[in-house]
Amino acid sequence: MPLRLAYSTNGFADHRLTDALRVISGLGYDGVALTLDHQHLDPFAPDLSRRVAQVRRALDDTGLDVAVETGARYLLDPWHKHQPTLLSSEGRELRLDLLQRAIDVTGELGATVTHLWSGTPPPEVSHDLAWERLLSGVAELLPRAEAAGVTLAFEPEPGMLVASLADWAQLRDRLGSPDALRLTLDVGHCRCLEDRSPEQCVTDVGHELAHVQIEDMRRGVHEHLPFGDGEMDFPPLLAALSATGYTGLVTVELPRHSHAATATARHSIGFLRAAEATARGTVPGRRTEASRS
Repeated sequence: MPLRLAYSTNGFADHRLTDALRVISGLGYDGVALTLDHQHLDPFAPDLSRRVAQVRRALDDTGLDVAVETGARYLLDPWHKHQPTLLSSEGRELRLDLLQRAIDVTGELGATVTHLWSGTPPPEVSHDLAWERLLSGVAELLPRAEAAGVTLAFEPEPGMLVASLADWAQLRDRLGSPDALRLTLDVGHCRCLEDRSPEQCVTDVGHELAHVQIEDMRRGVHEHLPFGDGEMDFPPLLAALSATGYTGLVTVELPRHSHAATATARHSIGFLRAAEATARGTVPGRRTEASRS
């Protein structure tokens, strides 16, 4: 079966949300990753339940599946990007509140995946204390997620406390591998910092996936690039992903390309469907003549 491709609304920041959904659906995507933000279903604005119901109707009208993301840059603090986090000394309760609201929104949308990440420890917070705060924060969220039938899809992010797949494994194990906690894998991050190929990463963690993000990237540089602008070899990667049996969304994650959102989304789905067609003759982990051309 073809992979279920989605596009993130953080790459449509200049569009109204309903317009973005229509464009994403019109281009042939199967789903959308909805980043809760001040311009897209602000979780702190009044009358949230009514607005969530409107978005659910729009999703039904466009036929899009949805995952809920919580990586808005300045939603909680207009001065400091991605702050506060679960690791912060001040304002940590704001991040918890956002994540709790996101779980509720996910359930009300009829969806099952809420994405989150650790954040970066502030200078005054030790490594051990940062881990204590992260573990207690995620543990506090788990009962709410379980009650809502929602999976917390945790993303390792370069530069954050949980940066790698090894860090993810530590988080999972220290929390006792709860059923409601699974992995968001950004395959570009594998190219950026892991010691394995992206396709090997996919093979290794395929049984843990709740959400996948995709873009092009270069080794050692955490910059989300349009497809074809980086170093990644996509047919073996997509073959490996298909081989895992993963059926969730594979979300294009290009948050710095809202200025050309429609053109970028069109290019992305065309590129990925072509790479997927090539991948049908690809053995995971092996480069083919087609993938090198």
